[in-house]
Amino acid sequence: MIRLVWANTFARTARKFLKRNPDLRPEFEHTLKQLEENPNHPALRLHPLKGRLAGKHAVSLTYSHRIVLILALSEGEIVLLDVGTHDQTYRP
Repeated sequence: MIRLVWANTFARTARKFLKRNPDLRPEFEHTLKQLEENPNHPALRLHPLKGRLAGKHAVSLTYSHRIVLILALSEGEIVLLDVGTHDQTYRP
């Protein structure tokens, strides 16, 4: 099983995100559980990012919401960085 590491910024943005979107809490928790069990699960739609976010990856929470992360599978962990809408998480 993969260990999820919550960056300080992720803890803060996740708290704000869930306060604004309480109806997405089940999807949020389910996505984190899937990441722990199998980060390559097709439902997560894991993909590498380009440009300013090169070296990072993102998974889909919903059609319009993403979680940005750093994969360190060789170390057995995933560092969670940001959560929000597509535009919020990929902002310049």
